[in-house]
Amino acid sequence: MTRIASVCLLAAAALAAPGLALGGLGDERALADRYAPVVRLVTQKKECGPGEPYQPMDVNALFGEPTVALRGPWSTNDLVKIGPTAKDLSQGLYQYHLDFPGNALEPGCDYERWARRVTEGRKPTVYAHVATDRLHPGKLALQYWLFYAYNDWNNLHEGDWEMIQLNFDAADAHEALARPPTIVGYSQHEGAEHATWGSSKLDRVGGTHPVVYPAAGSHANFFGEGLFLGSSASQGVGCDDTNGPHHDVRPVVATIPSDPAQAREQVPWIGFEGRWGELQPSFFNGPTGPNLKTQWTEPIQWSEGWRDRSFTVPTASLFGTPATDFFCRAIGGGSSALVRLVHRPLPFTLITGALVLLLIFLLSRTPWRPAAPLRLAHRRAWGQTLAAATRMYGRELRLVLGIGVLFIPVSLLVALLQTLFLHGTSFLGVESGAGGKGFLAFVVIAIGTALTLLGLGLVQAATSRALVEIDQGRAIGPVQAYWLARDSIRPLLGALVIAALVVSLLAGSIYLLPLAVWLAGRWALIAPGIELEQLSAIGGLRRSARLVRGKWFKATSLIVVGGALAFVIGPIVGVALILATGAPFWLVNLVAGVIYALTMPLVAITTVYVYFDRRVASELGAEVGETELPAEIEVAL
Repeated sequence: MTRIASVCLLAAAALAAPGLALGGLGDERALADRYAPVVRLVTQKKECGPGEPYQPMDVNALFGEPTVALRGPWSTNDLVKIGPTAKDLSQGLYQYHLDFPGNALEPGCDYERWARRVTEGRKPTVYAHVATDRLHPGKLALQYWLFYAYNDWNNLHEGDWEMIQLNFDAADAHEALARPPTIVGYSQHEGAEHATWGSSKLDRVGGTHPVVYPAAGSHANFFGEGLFLGSSASQGVGCDDTNGPHHDVRPVVATIPSDPAQAREQVPWIGFEGRWGELQPSFFNGPTGPNLKTQWTEPIQWSEGWRDRSFTVPTASLFGTPATDFFCRAIGGGSSALVRLVHRPLPFTLITGALVLLLIFLLSRTPWRPAAPLRLAHRRAWGQTLAAATRMYGRELRLVLGIGVLFIPVSLLVALLQTLFLHGTSFLGVESGAGGKGFLAFVVIAIGTALTLLGLGLVQAATSRALVEIDQGRAIGPVQAYWLARDSIRPLLGALVIAALVVSLLAGSIYLLPLAVWLAGRWALIAPGIELEQLSAIGGLRRSARLVRGKWFKATSLIVVGGALAFVIGPIVGVALILATGAPFWLVNLVAGVIYALTMPLVAITTVYVYFDRRVASELGAEVGETELPAEIEVAL
């Protein structure tokens, strides 16, 4: 009777212990080996280049290592010990830090080379842990914890713990060996994504080994390859990239016993209550270990908050920069700026402040008024030109929006061509398969580029003609504007293709890039020159170069600023939709693209004002000084 009572007391104690799974350690190891993950890493082809340089590492490589320091919780310089051991960490050491060689905010290639050195001769490792949740009896969690030496994402920090978890309808490991998992969760920043065991999105090797796709840099785990966008703390704010090429890693499985006493005896470091990386402000701090995570003791409760999907960033947009791509770049750029602010606050503040003051000074040096939008053939200062263009856009909004609408069907046609020919589809007997895909892709891309350039050119030509008609007091609509510009199609397309080819070829070399930028500015006035002076393609290129000569910076900067205003409004609206709503990404990109198409005439209007400013200066240069304003000429069409 006493023996039975003792067994019952032991069983009750086991059930009461958080995270303690019934069943022997041998069963736990067998379960962990059966479902060991395959880690599909993004291949790094060149040292310190793109890709994932870190593998899930054996943390024992850190212990006794003379390049690793244990520091106290009081300041960054509180050195406690060089080369701490696993036994040292078993003492808890709340808020202490491990410190690796390198600076987390200026990583360079230091961590990559250091990690390769300390793990030489050791196999990649994952740490398995079988746990129950006392709030969910009859459920079991099998966790695999992966440690990376460095997190090279938006939130740079030393050390990175990630994990995956398999849930079973079982009371212990022995029972779980007799049945498959029900659901699998992959950690992604502060949250996780799940899939049922039989889901098509879960790739398995040998039927039991789930394939994990860690994002390059962040190590957030995904079920497939792609560019994934996160807009919350649980998803991560930014973009995770798991796109290949890949290589598979089959880590060794080290099982941490579910019994806390056994765990501390066999894996002493699991008792560490500090951080696995150097002390840094906020989210640049090193992470805490598995034993301090919620899922260590409440795995089933934690799994109830898993998401059912991650959101892939569309790789293309019908028009303009996709809002999702803009979001990824903006978050990455903002993160880089924050890193510089945290790491070097004084230089960053001084440089940023100096740039802001310089911008204010430059903007104050140009007159902005009067900004009368009419009398096009008129000399204007830099600020007056931009102000007049924006006022004309607002005044003739219905007209310019009607002109901008043309770019939507042009973009749709380009997208349709790419879909038909470059995605394995047969069209009119032409296959896009292996045989001619390279040549076909070149042809389709060339046609798409030509159509896009023609669309842009026609928008500029129609806008030029429309503004002249309005300036001379004649009513005009979008259709009539395009009809009047029809004779410019051939020379305009020819000039734009020549300019695009030359600039693109030069921009392909870093040494010739300045020349490419210079030529792009010289040829910025091709469209209004050809449309309003009835020039040939070569004549348009030469005329634009003559007009811009001597005022390259003024002409180019105005068109760049006007273009920036038009091009960023759509993506900014899209980013706001991403952060404030749950709108699907295709809809966000569509909204941003339509806005882009409708604001593009602002670039054309700015170009027309720049063209007339330079034309007046050119024709009256001998009679009126370059700085003498106003000055104007008569334009008859």
